[in-house]
Amino acid sequence: MLERAFPLAGQVALVTGASRGIGRATALRLSQAGATLVLAARTEPSLQEVAEHIRSFGREALVVPTDVADPRQLEALVTTIQQQFRRLDLLVNNAGGGSPRTLIHKARPAEWEWTLRVNLWATMTLTQLVLPMMIERRAGAIVNIGSVAGMTGKAGEAAYAAAKFGVRGFTQALFEEVRDYGIKVALICPGYVDTAMIPPNRRLEREKMLAPEDVAEAVYQVATSSPRSCPLEILLQPQHNPFRT
Repeated sequence: MLERAFPLAGQVALVTGASRGIGRATALRLSQAGATLVLAARTEPSLQEVAEHIRSFGREALVVPTDVADPRQLEALVTTIQQQFRRLDLLVNNAGGGSPRTLIHKARPAEWEWTLRVNLWATMTLTQLVLPMMIERRAGAIVNIGSVAGMTGKAGEAAYAAAKFGVRGFTQALFEEVRDYGIKVALICPGYVDTAMIPPNRRLEREKMLAPEDVAEAVYQVATSSPRSCPLEILLQPQHNPFRT
C-alpha cells in the first residue's frame, strides 16, 4: 500500500528551473509521490518557498541556487548531490527560455548564444555530469522538457526552435546509448503553457492553455512507468484551441 501511495519513496530527483512554472509544479508533484527533491534555479528566495511547501507535507528538499548556463555551477550542483545523497534517480532538465521574437536578419548573436546555451548546452552538460551515477546503479530516468517549437519552426523563433530541435535529437541519441543500463529517457513537448514565458496576448484565452501541472503529470508518468517500456516522446497540446477566432 505504501509503495502505491508513494511510488518514488527513497528516490532523489533533481529539477532545474524549479522556482516557478513547470519546474515548480514538477517538483511538487514528484515530492507528493515520495521523492526527495533537489531544487535548482537562479532565484534562491523562490526556491526556498518551493522547498518550504515540500517540507510542509513531510518531504525533503535541498535548495542549490544554480545558473545552468555556467559550467562551474553545474559541476558544483552535481558534486553537492553526490556528497549529500550519493545517488540521483531522476533528472528533469526543465530550465530554459528564449529572447523576444526576432527575425533572423535582425537578431543579435549574443541572444542566440544564450538561448542555445540555456536550452540545449545546459541539458547536454548536466546530463553528462549525472550519467555516471545512474550507469553505476543501472537505473534512473532523464526527462527533457522540450516544446512544440522543437517540432515545427516558426518565424521569429529561429534560435529557440534550433535549441529545442537539438534537445529532441539529443534525447533520441541518449536513449539509444543508455537504454541497456535500465535508464529511461524521455522528451516532453508541450504546446502553449500558462506560465510567465507566454506574455499577455489579447488573442489568447489563458484558461484554455495547458497548466504547468499538466506537464508535471507527464513527468510523473515517465518516472513511474513500467520498467519494460519507455515513453520516449510525449506531445502535449491544449484540448481546446486557446486562440480566439
